[in-house]
Amino acid sequence: MRTDLFDYELPPDRIALRPAVPRDAARLLVVRPDAAPEFEDRTIDDLPALLRAGDALVVNDSKVIPARLVGERVRGEARAKIETTLIRREGAERWRALAKPAKRLLPGDRIRFGHESRVCLLGALDATVEATGEGGEVLLRFDFHGPVLAEAIEALGHMPLPPYIAARRADDEQDRSDYQTLFARQEGSVAAPTAGLHFTNELLAALDARNISLHRLTLHVGTGTFLPVKAADTGGHRMHAEWGEVSAATARALNETRARGGRIVAVGSTALRLLESAAGDDGKLAAFSGETALFVVPGYRFRAVDLLLTNFHLPRSTLFMLVAAFSGLERMRRAYAHAIGAGYRFYSYGDACLLYPEKAQ
Repeated sequence: MRTDLFDYELPPDRIALRPAVPRDAARLLVVRPDAAPEFEDRTIDDLPALLRAGDALVVNDSKVIPARLVGERVRGEARAKIETTLIRREGAERWRALAKPAKRLLPGDRIRFGHESRVCLLGALDATVEATGEGGEVLLRFDFHGPVLAEAIEALGHMPLPPYIAARRADDEQDRSDYQTLFARQEGSVAAPTAGLHFTNELLAALDARNISLHRLTLHVGTGTFLPVKAADTGGHRMHAEWGEVSAATARALNETRARGGRIVAVGSTALRLLESAAGDDGKLAAFSGETALFVVPGYRFRAVDLLLTNFHLPRSTLFMLVAAFSGLERMRRAYAHAIGAGYRFYSYGDACLLYPEKAQ
């Protein structure tokens, strides 16, 4: 399909720079393709009333690491400021990263991140550039490894706020908690699974009281989630692979939910993509561990997910293509136009949609 079909205009003041307080006070646009009215304006704390007893929510428990590191390239007497964003662990002491300006780096260069006052007894965090690649990618070998390296990154790193927020304000300590979901356990993401940001303990208690179960999986979100599709046609786009895991116990519980007539509600596009990757042609889930590069566009047949809770996504992004596949392209274009006109807040810290499929699952 033509990429420009997934374009839309968003006024800059609709981009949320901070989350709603409390988190479950965010607005919720309900999109029902086979009902009237087509759109309903609610809030996240209405979610228990919108779902049915016996439904199952599936959340992503990946934890965002403070992956943005600011340092200095050291080459003899020459110095240059370098900013890197860690994107994938390649071993105990190696990380693949995006660097800028990458043109200032050559294999063998040393980069020093931080200083003793920030890393306590560890000293400065130094790394060697082992290789450079396309698109600003570099392979870094740090002088520390394992838990010591993780401690240093935690001390020195900044939360990797999306570019549409980072361009308008600097990150701060508040983002350390704001850009992390209530479910975050497994370290590895460089972007938050943002649909999960709306949940509070109070909301979880209300869902439990309605006999709506909660299940966890892990998908480590990469920086590719923010990239627009640059190809003129979706067929020319290559998805970035992300690592995920669905346990056998979770797969079994969700299969039992459906067998009883309950619905599987994916909390976020990451949960949906991993569930679909773990599903067979008959819709039954199995344990899954590995990388997925599933690219969902209109025409995709959903097998494992009945409803989707998700934020508002960037134009021409793979995520907007995913929601268009789930609820219909023209319907989602109308939904986004409704949200813009009604003052909804967009993107990572913004409001959410509860999407029903275009055809009954």
